[in-house]
Amino acid sequence: MTATDSMFSELAAGLAELKLDLSTAQSVSLLAYVALIAKWNKTYSLTAIREPERMVSHHLLDSLAPLPHFKGEADEKIRILDVGSGFGTPGIPLAIARPDWQLFLLDSNHKKTTFLRQVIAELKLTNVTVLTERVELYKPEAPFQIITSRAFAELAEFIRLTQHLLAPEGEWAALKGIYPFEEIAHLPETVKVIAVDNLKVPGINAERHLVHVIKA
Repeated sequence: MTATDSMFSELAAGLAELKLDLSTAQSVSLLAYVALIAKWNKTYSLTAIREPERMVSHHLLDSLAPLPHFKGEADEKIRILDVGSGFGTPGIPLAIARPDWQLFLLDSNHKKTTFLRQVIAELKLTNVTVLTERVELYKPEAPFQIITSRAFAELAEFIRLTQHLLAPEGEWAALKGIYPFEEIAHLPETVKVIAVDNLKVPGINAERHLVHVIKA
């Protein structure tokens, strides 16, 4: 079995465990994304993970695990902002998995957004917009139903910097490792936590949580 075959099998098993029904074409796109990360990582140091095989669990499945828990799963016009997207997680995997969603990937690092633009060009992702911008200065044409981040800031700071971007009925969906007791305790009274999902990511023996926050 080649490395590519092994990665495809690992991805397929992980998607089955997460109960995500993606097409073969979507799986091919996800692995093509991993190949681009590995290629660019040699020059741009996008991630500390060097092995493409580990990227399947730590970048693809880790980004897709919260998908069933996102608000508006059936909403075809949902707009999602991925803040501090870096090399595109969770935004790129979400965009591949849900072509009906509109993903906006924001990062102030020009090298990383250059990489993201190359990804969307090579993978022909028509539902992704890349933004080279500081989040507090960003003024979108319309607010977002979901604002997410994978490793951007503590909850209170994340919400403070993005509160002008959230739709009135929208929610913040923050990806965290261990249960963020202290971060939740430090949230302002203007927002409230409505749920914290405990995520099981195939191939990762570590805690993962998705924190849902709305305006109070």
